[in-house]
Amino acid sequence: MEFLNFSTYDLDTWTAFFKEHWLVLVIALIVLFIIVRIVKTVLKWAIVAVIVIGLVVYSGYSMDDLKQIGTKVADTVKQEAINAMVGEAKDATFVTNADGTFTVKTRNVELSGKPGDNEVAVSFRGTQLGKWEIDSTIQTVIDQAKKNG
Repeated sequence: MEFLNFSTYDLDTWTAFFKEHWLVLVIALIVLFIIVRIVKTVLKWAIVAVIVIGLVVYSGYSMDDLKQIGTKVADTVKQEAINAMVGEAKDATFVTNADGTFTVKTRNVELSGKPGDNEVAVSFRGTQLGKWEIDSTIQTVIDQAKKNG
């Protein structure tokens, strides 16, 4: 029953699933409301469970498939952020914050970190992408931002 552990799935995976199966989900939700309203016994929860499991099976996707879709979307966004960093490096600004951290900003990307650390927090178009290891591309953007003043 590991496929019912939803805590490891990202938002992009669920968004793709809901976009592709919204009609079936709406119909199932209406049926669930009717069952909960009409049936007054413990049997209703068994029916609800059967419907939910049936939706997962009906979707045609295993949870591993949904994870792969989410991973592809995340990789695409990461690549877009890297391309934006490289393309906008000439306009990047470097700011040393009062707490000793630094911030590098371009039109679409923001990098925040501590000098000497090997990772930075990355935001792309206002959305946090998490902490990334500083590789040669990120280091080049940071160095260019320092040169820009």
